[in-house]
Amino acid sequence: MNEPRDDLQQAVARKGSFLGTLRAVAWSFFGVRRSADHAQDVARLNPIHVIIAGILGAVLFVVSIIVLVNWIVGSGVAA
Repeated sequence: MNEPRDDLQQAVARKGSFLGTLRAVAWSFFGVRRSADHAQDVARLNPIHVIIAGILGAVLFVVSIIVLVNWIVGSGVAA
């Protein structure tokens, strides 16, 4: 029987590209994903890349919201 440690080592050794991981994370942020594509991602992507891409995506999202709010408030439309 496979130990969880062996499964984790196999998952981290996957050779999915970081660009593909970014694309999968972007689709997940958008909320639209086919189940077949999701199944491929689970089998192909490196979980470390997914974590890094998720954090980068979240930071980018928060920064873009802050910039958008500052732009709207600064333009005088929200006054």
